[in-house]
Amino acid sequence: MTQQEESNLVSRDAQWREELRKSIPTKERTALPRVKMPELEESYRIKCDDEVNQGLSIQQAVLEARRCLDCPDPGCMKGCPVSNHIPAFIKNIERHRFAEALEVLSLTTVLPAVCGRVCPQEKQCEAGCVYNKMKKPPVAIGNLERFVADFNREVNRHDHIDESRQTTPVPFFGGIKIAVVGSGPSGLAFAGDMAKRGYDVTVFEALDRLGGVLKYGIPEFCLPKDVVNAEIARVANLGVKFEKNCFVGTTLPYEDLHARGFKGIYVATGAGKPRFMGIKGENLPGVMTANEYLIRYNLAHHEIYGQNVMSLKRRRVAVIGAGNTAMDAVRAARRLGAERAMIIYRRGQDEIPARAEEVRHAQEEGVEFLTLHNPVEYIADDKGMLCGVKLQKMRLGEPDESGRRTPEEIPGAIEEIEIDLAVVCVGYLPNPPALTEDIELTRKGMIVVDAESGKSKMPSVYAGGDIVRGASTVILAMGDGRRAAKAMSEAFEKIISNTTLT
Repeated sequence: MTQQEESNLVSRDAQWREELRKSIPTKERTALPRVKMPELEESYRIKCDDEVNQGLSIQQAVLEARRCLDCPDPGCMKGCPVSNHIPAFIKNIERHRFAEALEVLSLTTVLPAVCGRVCPQEKQCEAGCVYNKMKKPPVAIGNLERFVADFNREVNRHDHIDESRQTTPVPFFGGIKIAVVGSGPSGLAFAGDMAKRGYDVTVFEALDRLGGVLKYGIPEFCLPKDVVNAEIARVANLGVKFEKNCFVGTTLPYEDLHARGFKGIYVATGAGKPRFMGIKGENLPGVMTANEYLIRYNLAHHEIYGQNVMSLKRRRVAVIGAGNTAMDAVRAARRLGAERAMIIYRRGQDEIPARAEEVRHAQEEGVEFLTLHNPVEYIADDKGMLCGVKLQKMRLGEPDESGRRTPEEIPGAIEEIEIDLAVVCVGYLPNPPALTEDIELTRKGMIVVDAESGKSKMPSVYAGGDIVRGASTVILAMGDGRRAAKAMSEAFEKIISNTTLT
């Protein structure tokens, strides 16, 4: 794409954008109600893994796109960690130019279908929408991003275009080879941006499936695996190569990367090490970490992991925590037949950190919320199996450093409930990299990097995502990958430029 073509796609001053703004009065645009995403009916969806959100139709997407006012200083873009050209892709939807809308998104993101589904838009791009100041629902940016990716994917499928087999010749920048450790969202974002810049990129994945948390941590009813596969195929189409079942630092020693000619390394190994509460009975059979539980659920038909998928019919399940992972776990329990599925959370309903949509879906699906309760002990039956949990009732005190009110125990207020399975979702610790002892880590095992560039203390080693910031969101991890790609590319290009000049 030439600079002129890109400018015509994203510039607010482009003639087509000016004409589109004038075509409908602002008062008429702001009078349009936000389009509601069609969803599966609750009684049906808890019996299957079908995706709950069904996506927008063409008519719905165009109608929602008309609500966008194409602001001269768009607050939505300020809230996007990967700096998507949000008004530009939305205005292309409004004029029915869906391929161009995807081109706009592809300038800044390699995972639009994923981000449109799992990003916390209400806290990021949609939080900056001007409609909030009008006390009206913001433009459904996430739903529109998903529509663009899904529509174009279906068009390619209908036209028998296999994106994984397309080839886009890209001249390798100076023949520089770059290694990416981990194929999760941060690694994919970095790899895609480096490939676009002309580098020879290889992604090394320790497991037998690509995608990291997108495959192992998020259920089908939130993020279908074929969607993830299609997004990874788009990255491969940029020239990125993938090697699975390759654990950098063990099966592939760090030194061997240099021997194979890799000049730069991006570490994106994520945070999959579970965090425990350290309470009595936590090691009882029947107490699981969210990591183990969701891997079993997501790989139900896997030749290894699928051997141990549990049935929860007539069982009582307690999920400890209230983040997005906890919502995924408790909703999965309902689909596995749990008679009673509960979220146990030590703060109040207003403090729940999960996406509002995830919470609503859980409530619709019959999940109970035991807020202001905190587990203090798991109880065993006479066979040594989990049969209950003691809960300390809490109340909210003064705000902590983050501004959330600190939960306090109510003295003597203990209750006991019967459960058959407990899934602990109280956070993750970083997966410690097995690169070299020279890399600097924090006390919690996160790699120390420069906040702006993602560069570590080791030469040509950058890092981002959960291995740097701790367990966080897909989009923040992708933002890290994009910043690191820009910084690493500029560093190499400066070296080459200085070498050429001398």
